[in-house]
Amino acid sequence: MDLVLAGVVVVVGLAGLVLGADRFVFGASSLARRLGVSPLLVGMVIVGFGTSAPEMLVSAVASIEGSGGIALGNVVGSNITNIALVLGVSALIKPITLHRDIVRRELPVVIGITALGALLLIDGELTARDGGVLIVLLILFLLRSVRSSREAAETEDEDKPPVVGYGRASLWLGIGLALLMASSQGVVWGASKIATWLGVSDLIIGLTIVAIGTSLPELAATAAAAFRGEHEMAIGNVLGSNVFNLLAVLPFPALLDPGALEPGLLERDYAVMGGLTLLLLVFSIGYGKQGRINRIEGGVLVLAYAGYLTMLVLSAMGQV
Repeated sequence: MDLVLAGVVVVVGLAGLVLGADRFVFGASSLARRLGVSPLLVGMVIVGFGTSAPEMLVSAVASIEGSGGIALGNVVGSNITNIALVLGVSALIKPITLHRDIVRRELPVVIGITALGALLLIDGELTARDGGVLIVLLILFLLRSVRSSREAAETEDEDKPPVVGYGRASLWLGIGLALLMASSQGVVWGASKIATWLGVSDLIIGLTIVAIGTSLPELAATAAAAFRGEHEMAIGNVLGSNVFNLLAVLPFPALLDPGALEPGLLERDYAVMGGLTLLLLVFSIGYGKQGRINRIEGGVLVLAYAGYLTMLVLSAMGQV
């Protein structure tokens, strides 16, 4: 009976994510134009932070309960899912055009933060000091994003007029975010129940079921943004979410449940996350098509994600 209920909650949660993402992107893009804010900033900060809220909640609860594997796996697994699955599926739906500032400024920042995270974890431990460093970097990132947005707003030629007023845009933004958070929690709860029944370890649950569940808002929001032609918001959402996962979500296990990393997390999973981030940079500037992720490249990302999941399954079975 519990498994049936868990399955129903997952299905209903998925439907809520689709609806919530569409309304959230609509409200965010409309509000951004009304306020004269760069859509890139909206994607990286407002949408990125909002859709990372499930990761924050799940990691905080898992850390308090002493389930560090779920919390750490959630962060790394969500970032892998965001690049390989979220961007891959979105590019398959509609090729994503990248603003030059993303290639020149934002992607290198994400790569730098990813590298710094590896340096903090290379000793095999996640400590409270690491958490403090990440929080300081989060503050610096937010200040930089605001400044960059102001510079972009002065030079950006916005050819799309606002669609709704402040009140309606804010209402849709709030409703969409509420649906995203509630639906994602339902999906995570149901999927975790199913995974626990199957006897999967905490780390594998965090890297797969929980990571996919908490990344569903990013998938829905990014796909909706790409379909609407909000390319800056689509890529900004993924990059912003990955930054927030590292700088705002990772401090929870660092401060609440510090300790040694589980075997394979850094060498296998974090390495995959870093490799995918570099691959995204290659796709963004390679083959003479700067500023575009096409359907073929989206397909490569999805296949890479399928390969990663296969590796995790084999690892869980003791074959890797």
